[in-house]
Amino acid sequence: MKKSVLVIALVFITFIEAQAQVKYKVITSVESIVPSGLGRSRIISANEEKDYKEFTSTQTEDDNSRNKSKRSEIRVKDFDETKLLNFFNIGGIRFQNIAANDAVISSKINTMVAEGWELAFVTSAVESAGKGDNQGIFITRYIFKK
Repeated sequence: MKKSVLVIALVFITFIEAQAQVKYKVITSVESIVPSGLGRSRIISANEEKDYKEFTSTQTEDDNSRNKSKRSEIRVKDFDETKLLNFFNIGGIRFQNIAANDAVISSKINTMVAEGWELAFVTSAVESAGKGDNQGIFITRYIFKK
């Protein structure tokens, strides 16, 4: 009986430690929806880590203290930038470009998985000012965990 309790306790502790050691990494694809191929499309992957606490302040009614960190301190200068093709060219939407981007993004995902990362979440959005706006971006965030 004592051995069973000990084994269960060890399994539980191991499970808790494994959960506490999860690490996340965000990879972002930005695909231009600017006509005539004038935009820029990329996959962005930061190579350095930042501690959000260094750039966070608490706001209260009594105290308007602000975090005095400079914007330049937040910027990441060590990142990978993978070129993608724009959705549009001079003739309009370019389906070959979309297929090419899919192949490059799949390659990035497969590489991350081979490196031990697991694709946990995917979220996307489109930025555009609305009717008559012929500029914008399609952004997708791939969130991996290890």
